[in-house]
Amino acid sequence: MRYQPPPIRQRTDGIEKPKRLTEYPSYLVKKIKGFFSRLFYIVRLVWEAAPAMLVALAALCVLDGIVPIVGAYISKDLLNAVAALIGSKSSGSLVDNLFTTMRPALFLLLAYFIYTFIKKILLRLNTVVTGISGELVTNHIKEKIIIKAGSVDLSSFDRPEFYEKLENANREAGMRPLHILNATFNLISAMISTVSFIVVLAALSPWAPVLIICAAVPGAAVNYIYRNRNFHYMRRHSKERREMNYYTALLTDKDMAKEIKVMGLGDTLVGKYRTVFGKYYKGIRRLIIREGADQIAVGLVSTAVSCLLFAYVAYNVIFGDGQIGDYSLYTGALTSITGYVSLLMNSTSSIYEGTLFINNMMEFMDERAEVVPTLAEPRVPEKSSAHTLELQNVSFRYPGTDKNVIENLNLTIRTPETVVLVGLNGAGKTTLIKLLMRLYDPTEGRILLDGHDIREYDVSALYDLFGIIFQDFGKYAESAAENIRFGDVDREYTEEEIVSAALHADADGFIRELPDGYGTHLTRMFEEDGVELSGGQWQKLSVARAFYKRSDILILDEPTASLDAMAERAVFDRFSELSEDKLAIFVSHRLSSATAADKIVVLSDGRLVELGTHKELMERGGEYCKLFTTQADRYRLDV
Repeated sequence: MRYQPPPIRQRTDGIEKPKRLTEYPSYLVKKIKGFFSRLFYIVRLVWEAAPAMLVALAALCVLDGIVPIVGAYISKDLLNAVAALIGSKSSGSLVDNLFTTMRPALFLLLAYFIYTFIKKILLRLNTVVTGISGELVTNHIKEKIIIKAGSVDLSSFDRPEFYEKLENANREAGMRPLHILNATFNLISAMISTVSFIVVLAALSPWAPVLIICAAVPGAAVNYIYRNRNFHYMRRHSKERREMNYYTALLTDKDMAKEIKVMGLGDTLVGKYRTVFGKYYKGIRRLIIREGADQIAVGLVSTAVSCLLFAYVAYNVIFGDGQIGDYSLYTGALTSITGYVSLLMNSTSSIYEGTLFINNMMEFMDERAEVVPTLAEPRVPEKSSAHTLELQNVSFRYPGTDKNVIENLNLTIRTPETVVLVGLNGAGKTTLIKLLMRLYDPTEGRILLDGHDIREYDVSALYDLFGIIFQDFGKYAESAAENIRFGDVDREYTEEEIVSAALHADADGFIRELPDGYGTHLTRMFEEDGVELSGGQWQKLSVARAFYKRSDILILDEPTASLDAMAERAVFDRFSELSEDKLAIFVSHRLSSATAADKIVVLSDGRLVELGTHKELMERGGEYCKLFTTQADRYRLDV
């Protein structure tokens, strides 16, 4: 059955837009539930990362809501007191004035200074708490992402939609969760202040707050509409952003720099980047311009309403029995309600947009591993013992493809056999190794380990059986000793074992010549005095990793591709020592290394075409004989 990639969803909250009017109530309920579930997810993330900071943010939120109304009343009474002093113009001495007529004004002035100081303290505390929370939350989310990325199946990395989820999740690993939470707390603070100022303004006219709120609604609606459009635009154009990241990574990659420079690819790749950016920018620019124009239009309406209400307050103060402080209080209330209502609406739309983006991270975190034990109590393979691997009618194709890479393969290998996989590029050798290790599960058939389906075993315990060197082995920006120790990080570290592994891999000689020996930092990625190794030296380190691990099954996928013939021969001689009483499987294009193998497996287009020893296959005169003699003739011609 052909693999069908999942459709791209236009709505990341998974809620289909209703087609009939009768469906709108349930649709809105689902939308609200989805919004709050995402918001609670964010709160939980912040709580996991920094519970004390979350409590501090909540406390600051309440104080931020109360302080403005307190300040408004202090300002009102202070202005009234000053106006009264100006009207009385007492002729007494300064001392008498300070302790009699001026005392209420001085008290209010002191209260205003205290209020101003508290505002500055709250602002500074909010900055400190937000800064600390931002670091903790960002780190917590990044940890969750890298842990999750390490726990998913290898097959996930073969799917473009997985990379989209990963890119989206990484984008949310910054300050967005805290921004959303801050916006939520700002909204709560604004609600407290708004209600307080509405009560104040209602004493003058109950219609005034209603008019201000109505005038702010169009701006909020515009904000909500464009936040929604912006989100869906970003979602639809995730491919362009990933392409831009790809070209940026290519042009800034140290290992690619020489090829790009020599082949003159710089301008071409920059041109491709600009083309992709142009497509992405064209749409986002249109959205920004349209939003700006619409906001200007609704802003004019809001400003006109505010001007009329200011004139109404002035009229009531001048021709009524109000005081100058009342004018300050009411106009301040008008200004504050206008600002807070706008903040309420904008914060709501920002929170909504932010929670939609956070849904990207939630989708990534929901990625489920399929390579898991099929038993409730998984089997644990016996360590330091003989093993048998058996493939029964195994076929496999990669996700998103319809062609089998391995086709109906039957094979049995057991300790202490040394097995060599032979075949042209694309024959399926590396894929077979990945299946044997259960990095993938077969599309058809099954693989048995010691008579039991490999899927019944605990995955971590299964991996612990293998010592492996892949073609694309790791080059870690760590010390030489760490690069070897990574072969088995769960083992207690001893310098003697590190050196022994390096000796077996013929790596000890060049390591000791490094500036700090085994403690030398490799690559100059982080350390200025780091050392760049040659390809052959890196490969020897990867071989040393395999020697360092006490494994029952050795798997070597092109372990000596970067070594010369003499170094290769030395490594294989040492492997022969290491693989005594073990099951060893390796791939090598240099067929001279296969001559001493107990079993040679010849693959072609994923099928097993020949099986036997070197002598048996040469006498048969088939595919292996042809490959071996062709390679031998080439070496003779080179000589």
